[in-house]
Amino acid sequence: MAGVPRTKAAPTRKTRKTKKVKLSRAALQRSRARRAVHTAESRIGAPYRWGATGPRAFDCSGLIQYAWRKAGVRLPRTTWSMRGAVRKKVAWGHFQVGDLIFTSGGGHVGMYVGHGRMIHAPHSGARVRIDKLDTYRRRTFAGAVRPGA
Repeated sequence: MAGVPRTKAAPTRKTRKTKKVKLSRAALQRSRARRAVHTAESRIGAPYRWGATGPRAFDCSGLIQYAWRKAGVRLPRTTWSMRGAVRKKVAWGHFQVGDLIFTSGGGHVGMYVGHGRMIHAPHSGARVRIDKLDTYRRRTFAGAVRPGA
């Protein structure tokens, strides 16, 4: 088309109006808990090393601290300080995914993953794994807390 001035077509762009949906505190906590569990599960098979905080080796509290930090929640380093720092306490049998379960007089911690199981770094010579909450764990139960609540 000779003689007809060319005009640039205005760019067409579909825009969506996005609403920011604010999550409730409980929904935010559940989301973070799922992320923490997923992170901990990704470390299954990592060796136990006393004092290790990951990402290649862990002790029990190091694994928990690492997983929750990846979910955006800061926790103290040791089992006793974790238990004391988290306000929301949980009774046996009322666990939700991500809850921290303290056993062995409070000297050991694992994270509840659902279906009566927890993930933890058990002891020297072992690897990060998922175990059932058996009678031994029930008998040595020292308390549980819900981080991020």
